[in-house]
Amino acid sequence: MSPLEVTTPSLVALTAVITAAVIWLIIWAVRLTKAPRNRPNPSVDLVDQARELKALGQIREAVFLVRGETGMSQRAASRFVNRL
Repeated sequence: MSPLEVTTPSLVALTAVITAAVIWLIIWAVRLTKAPRNRPNPSVDLVDQARELKALGQIREAVFLVRGETGMSQRAASRFVNRL
């Protein structure tokens, strides 16, 4: 048998390894796209404004303000305002 011949079991194993590597790379790429790289840092003025709106019972407006200033998602901005 020459060194370049590939037997069926080794071809199956090689195919399985390559397939697993490709699946792992796809999963890794999807996770990278979902994870935020840099979180927005709200300014002190924004925090004060959002706190004031929340104290006045205008929670939706506070969330809208935070979203507009930071680019946060609705969910993240709601959590932020609720924690003030």
